[in-house]
Amino acid sequence: MNGQNNPKQSQGPKGPKGKVPPGNQFIRNILTGIFILLLLVTLYSVIAENRARNDEVSISQIASDVSAGKVTKILVNGDSLEVYYDTKGNVVKTAKKEESSPLTETLVNYGVTPDRLSRVDIQIESPSGFGFWVLNLAPFILPLIVVIVIAWFITRQVRGAGMQAFTFGQSKARIISPDDKKQRVTFKDVAGAKEAKEELTEIVDFLRNPKKFLEIGARIPKGILLMGAPGTGKTLLARAVAGEAQVAFFSISGSEFVEMFVGVGASRVRDLFRMAKQAAPAIIFVDEIDAVGRVRGTGVGGGNDEREQTLNQILVEMDGFEPNEKVIVMAATNRPDVLDPALLRPGRFDRRVTIDPPDRSDRLEILKIHSRTKPFAEDVNLSVIAERTPGFSGADLYSLMNEGAILAARENRTKISQYDLIRSIEKVMLGPERKSHILNRKEKELTAYHEAGHAVVASILPYADPVHKISIISRGRAAGYVLKLPLEDRKLQSKREFIDDISVSLGGYVTEMMMFKDVTTGPSNDLQVSTALARDMVTKYGMSERLGAIALEGEGGRAMFGGRGVDSKEYSEKVGADIDAEVAKIMSDAYKRTEEIITTHRKLLDIIAKRLIETETIEREEFEQILVANGVTPKKKLDIEHQI
Repeated sequence: MNGQNNPKQSQGPKGPKGKVPPGNQFIRNILTGIFILLLLVTLYSVIAENRARNDEVSISQIASDVSAGKVTKILVNGDSLEVYYDTKGNVVKTAKKEESSPLTETLVNYGVTPDRLSRVDIQIESPSGFGFWVLNLAPFILPLIVVIVIAWFITRQVRGAGMQAFTFGQSKARIISPDDKKQRVTFKDVAGAKEAKEELTEIVDFLRNPKKFLEIGARIPKGILLMGAPGTGKTLLARAVAGEAQVAFFSISGSEFVEMFVGVGASRVRDLFRMAKQAAPAIIFVDEIDAVGRVRGTGVGGGNDEREQTLNQILVEMDGFEPNEKVIVMAATNRPDVLDPALLRPGRFDRRVTIDPPDRSDRLEILKIHSRTKPFAEDVNLSVIAERTPGFSGADLYSLMNEGAILAARENRTKISQYDLIRSIEKVMLGPERKSHILNRKEKELTAYHEAGHAVVASILPYADPVHKISIISRGRAAGYVLKLPLEDRKLQSKREFIDDISVSLGGYVTEMMMFKDVTTGPSNDLQVSTALARDMVTKYGMSERLGAIALEGEGGRAMFGGRGVDSKEYSEKVGADIDAEVAKIMSDAYKRTEEIITTHRKLLDIIAKRLIETETIEREEFEQILVANGVTPKKKLDIEHQI
C-alpha cells in the first residue's frame, strides 16, 4: 500500500500536520508547570542554604574579630548585621543579633573594649515600611505568584479547549474593512470584463446612494452570481465592487460551511449574515458556492445531510433581507449547471453576470496592470504577448508575467526582456523545460518527424491555426510540441474547423506509420483529444449527417435531463452503436486526409524534420520561409477572414 494513502502514516503520532492532540497538550502543560515550580523551590533552597553556610557567622566570632582589629565597618539593619573586613568592602559577612539589645551592648558583653569598639564604623539603617515588608514577605510571596501564574495558564488552556465547542459554529469569514487601503481593490485594478463591470456598477451605486432606488420603488437584487471559467477574475470583481462602494467585504469559501457535525454549517451561515447586518452596508462573497449549493434530492448523503441543511439556511437568510438592509450577497462558481434551482429563482441570485475569458485587447490591458512594478527592457512589446496568448485567463497572464520576472532574476539580470516573456508563454502552457530528458538518436528522429507531421498538416489545411513554433525540446509531459495560435480570437467554431483540428492531431500518428512502419506511445494524447472532439461533434453539437441535429449528452458527458448521474445515458443501445460508428467514420476520414497531405508534401516533411534534428527549435519566421521555398503560402489574417 502506498504510504500517502495510509491515514496512520500521513498523520503520525502527533496527529495531522504534526500537531499535538488537545488531551496530550493539557497533560504536558500540567507536568511542565509542576516541574518549573519544583525547580524554583529547589534553586531557592540551595541558594539560601549556601549563603547561610558560607557567609553567616556567629556574634561571638564578630566580637573576636572586632577585638583583633579585623573589622572596619558594621551595618545594622534590624537584627541583621553586615560586617566589612576591609575598607573596600570586598570581604563581607553576615550575622544575627538580638533585636531588643543594642549592638554595642552586645559586643561589650562579649568582652570588646570601648577603645576597640570606637575604631569600628557602626551604621544603623532603618528600612522603610514597604521595603521591610517586601524583604520579609518575598520568600513567601514569590512562590505563591509562581503557583498562581501556572494555575492561570493551565486554566486558560482548559477553557480554550472547552470553548472550542461553543465557537465551532462561528463564521470563519475573512473581513476587509472599507478603511483598509492596502487591500482595497477598485475597477481600475480589473482590466477587461467591460460588460460585467457595467452590470456591477448598479450595485455600487445602490450601496453608495440607496435612497434614489427606494424612492422610485426599485429593489436592488439581493444576490449576484458571478459565472466564468477558473481564473477569469470573479473574486477580484467582487472585491472591486466592495472597494468602489467603500463597504465592508466578508469573504468565505463554500467548503468552509461544511463540517462533519450536523448543524455547524447552518450556524456559520447565521453568524455570517448577523455580522454583515451589523456592519451594513456590506457585501457577503461566497466563493465556489457549488460546494454547498448543488441540486438537492440526488440521493447522495441522504435527504438530511449537512450540505443540504447549510443550503437551506442560506436560502432562508436571503429571503429574510429587507430592502433597506443594504447587504448584498455575491457568489462565484464555474459550474452554474449544478446549482439548485431554489438558489437561482427571483429574489435570491436573480442577477447572473457572466465573465468571459479576455480577448486580445483585454489581455493587453491585463498585462499592463501586472507589469506596473516590473522593470522592462527596451525590446518588450506587450502587444505581441497579448497576440500570442489566446485563451489565457487573467490568472494565466499573471503567472506569465511572474514567470518572466523569475527567468530574468535566475539569470542575474535587472530587467525583463521580450525573450523572457516568450519563454514564459510556453512554460505556462506546457510546463518547464526538461533539460535532463535527453533523447537518443532514434527517439530524436522519430520525435522530429512526429512534430513535422503536425506542422505540415496544419500549414496545408485551410481552417487549421497557423504554426508559431516547432520544438523537440521536452516540456512537461511532452517530448516535443507544435505551438499553434489563431490569428484572431474566436467565440464560435465551425464543423470544418473541428475536422481540420482532428486531422492536425493525427498528423504525428500518420507520419510515424508512414515513415517508420510502426507507432509508439507518443501520439496517445493526440488520439485521446481528437477522439473526444469527434464524439462531441456527434453527441453535443449536432454535426453528424447520420444522427442529425440532436444533442445526446450535456457538458462533461453527463445526461442533460433528469440529473440521473454522471454515467447515465439518454439514448438506446442502438443509438450508442450509431454514435460509435459515426465517430469511427470521422476519425477514418480525417486519417485519409492526413495521409494524403503527408504523401503529397513528403519533401517538405523531410526538410522540416531534418532542420529540427539540427536546431531542435524552429520559430515562426524561419518556418514560413521554409513553406515559401517549397511552394506553400503561409496563412495571413486576410486569408482567415476570407475563409470564414
